[in-house]
Amino acid sequence: MSTHSGWSQFGSGVGCTQDLRLPSASFLLPPLSSSLCGSPGPLRIVVLILTAGLTWILGSILLGSHGSSFSRIQQLFSNPENAVTTEPRARKYKCGLPQPCPEQHLAFRVVSGAANVIGPKICLEDKMLMSSVKDNVGRGLNIALVNGDLPPTSRVNGELLEARSFDMWAGDVNDLLKFIRPLHEGTLVFVASYDDPATKMNEETRKIFSELGSSNAKELAFRDSWVFVGAKGVQDKSPFEQHVKNSKSTNKYEGWPEALELEGCIPQRTVGTQ
Repeated sequence: MSTHSGWSQFGSGVGCTQDLRLPSASFLLPPLSSSLCGSPGPLRIVVLILTAGLTWILGSILLGSHGSSFSRIQQLFSNPENAVTTEPRARKYKCGLPQPCPEQHLAFRVVSGAANVIGPKICLEDKMLMSSVKDNVGRGLNIALVNGDLPPTSRVNGELLEARSFDMWAGDVNDLLKFIRPLHEGTLVFVASYDDPATKMNEETRKIFSELGSSNAKELAFRDSWVFVGAKGVQDKSPFEQHVKNSKSTNKYEGWPEALELEGCIPQRTVGTQ
């Protein structure tokens, strides 16, 4: 009586000197080792079925067959249009504003310093006027003067007249006064604090900033955060100003309040208008 099982077509059943070779995509896996010959029949059958199934799956993925779900997987990896993409970033306009300024307006962004570590920034019409990268900022008040005085039929060009920093802790307040006293009408004044903006301020300094449109200059104190945009000759208080007082109970940093960021659109000015 023959001792071969009914599944003997998967091997010779005697000695097992033959390697198992599958007809489809057999190059993907090495020949089945003859070590399985000593295994019980059912275990060999399971291993052979799994091997055949894995070979078919790998062959379908690599070779791709029309109408096969695995060919779509292959296309997913090969077709860049099907690749997962991130959401497009929101568009930024001049100086990083979330929306463009209307006609005859200047886009700006003013950022105060953070504690005494990160310097301030002043940007106008996508041009960085003052920043740590430009190496023209310092402790105290950082001020950029911009041309705002052109003939009636011309637009303000945002030309930088001068930019300087003034140490309000150990510096001379007279240097600041010499800088802001002679401003001619229509000059735009951008101010960003860094560390301490007020220790050396005197009454004349506070009065000049108030005349430029500031509502908070008279209240500025040691290590307050302050950002301000004003102009020589304005009749009303500027809408472009932020101020946070130095307070132990509310300070974001140890010894300093949070940094401030001010952005917006300044109406362009012509001679004879305010």
